[in-house]
Amino acid sequence: MEEQRHFVCVTCPVGCNIEAKVRGTELLTLVGNRCARGVDFVKEELTAPRRMLTTTVRVRGAALPLVPVRSEAPVPKGRLLEIAAHLRDVVLDAPVAEHQVVCADVLGTGVDIIASRALERVD
Repeated sequence: MEEQRHFVCVTCPVGCNIEAKVRGTELLTLVGNRCARGVDFVKEELTAPRRMLTTTVRVRGAALPLVPVRSEAPVPKGRLLEIAAHLRDVVLDAPVAEHQVVCADVLGTGVDIIASRALERVD
């Protein structure tokens, strides 16, 4: 059965509003995208949506109690909450380097979680 769906492309800051006619996971028609990335975005949204994850992880021995972290690449959208819950149990010891791997291959996704900033040790 054909269905009309609305998407807001998040691959760049423009945020194109895209109207797509789809049948299941098959893309039939597409209007509203300003570049080819919009087509790829909608196709991925229909088959295996992915998102970047940004959150914080606790740190011991630093001036700040938390360090911002992010996924090095997009992770499966359906696993975002599961990954965030896993990261709640992670505690790092200072110092923390920017881009330090905080959690390698998080929950078997093939994506590393890395620190977004450095934190020095405070004694």
